[in-house]
Amino acid sequence: MIAARDEGDSLSDDELTSLVFLFLFAGYENVMHQIGNAVLALLDNPAQYDELRADRSLLAAAVEEFLRYDGPAPLAIRRFALEDVSIGGVVIPAGETVLLGVASANRDSARFPDADRLAFDRAVGGQLALGHGIHYCLGAPLARLEIAIAIEALLDRLPGLALAVPRNSIEWRKPPRTRGVIALPITF
Repeated sequence: MIAARDEGDSLSDDELTSLVFLFLFAGYENVMHQIGNAVLALLDNPAQYDELRADRSLLAAAVEEFLRYDGPAPLAIRRFALEDVSIGGVVIPAGETVLLGVASANRDSARFPDADRLAFDRAVGGQLALGHGIHYCLGAPLARLEIAIAIEALLDRLPGLALAVPRNSIEWRKPPRTRGVIALPITF
């Protein structure tokens, strides 16, 4: 990116700075919160926790399901309609701001049967936590790897994982920022 800027390509200093902050935010904070969300999802769903402990071949599917079930970014970066567009009978006029509800899309029962259930046997694909098309996350493979390594390490090293506090005392970061637990006290 620096070379593109220095060679007079299409990146200004402001664009370069903005992209660096985006990479740091998306590459660290989103993954960190996804790991916490995934651990809590496992603790809330003991059958799936036991299933994953018993069969690590489910890990890749589990990572996809964690992203779908409780991803770290409930909203996508705002977009602007370039022309009038009709979605579900509602016209969005050209130039209007569109805010995409990724969390809602990932729980759409028309796309994901029994969408509120954590299930590692779902057909993989279709979740939008990492974007789609030209807005697909550049770091998606690294994010998936980091999440898988963290979850596998917890399963290997911390048998008997359990919440150390009542479930209703868990505090969450509030949207529009990243969705994730502020702290996740556990015992093992």
